[in-house]
Amino acid sequence: MPDTLSYQNFCRMCQSAVGQIRANHEMLSRLDAAVGDGDHGTTILRAMEAMASAVAANTGTDLKELLAKIGWDIMGCDGGSTGPLLGSFFMGMSDAVADTSELDCAAVVAMFEGGIQKVAKQSRAQVGDKTMMDAFLPALDAMRAAAQSGSVRTVLEQAAQAAATGAEATKEFRAKFGRARNLGDRVIGHIDPGAVSISLIFKGFSEGL
Repeated sequence: MPDTLSYQNFCRMCQSAVGQIRANHEMLSRLDAAVGDGDHGTTILRAMEAMASAVAANTGTDLKELLAKIGWDIMGCDGGSTGPLLGSFFMGMSDAVADTSELDCAAVVAMFEGGIQKVAKQSRAQVGDKTMMDAFLPALDAMRAAAQSGSVRTVLEQAAQAAATGAEATKEFRAKFGRARNLGDRVIGHIDPGAVSISLIFKGFSEGL
């Protein structure tokens, strides 16, 4: 199991995350049709394609620089709150890492913590609010718990599992943000597409490593 995360491995993680969204964007839009505008799959795909382009175009080996580039490019995507929130995730990750091409396990956890906390400040949503934070925050808790293993792979696997469990749990919640909040109890029984998207991204990160 890798004890460090290299620039090249992170690029593979990004490519795998993009692949997850490419494969599932139609399903995500179907989920969104039950609680929102039905365009989440299209929006998150646009954001992830921006990430793929940023990774392909970057010629350096500096994670901080790459993460900032990904964040800015995603923020430039059209489509409601998805671009600003997901872009903030990568910008926060960039803020939390040093100018380096390789991270140990503790630094990987700190990187993701910086990203998720930046999203949390913008979103203001908590677990139970039926948003992407229902996947982000459990993933962060799992990463912190797994950090003592010293294994980047274990940290990412645990995060992916926790994000998936968190996304599935949104089926039981009422929405407190976005258009879905106007539907009251009618959203109960439907999984939040934003949370599912984040769980797929973490699944891609884990499998890409």
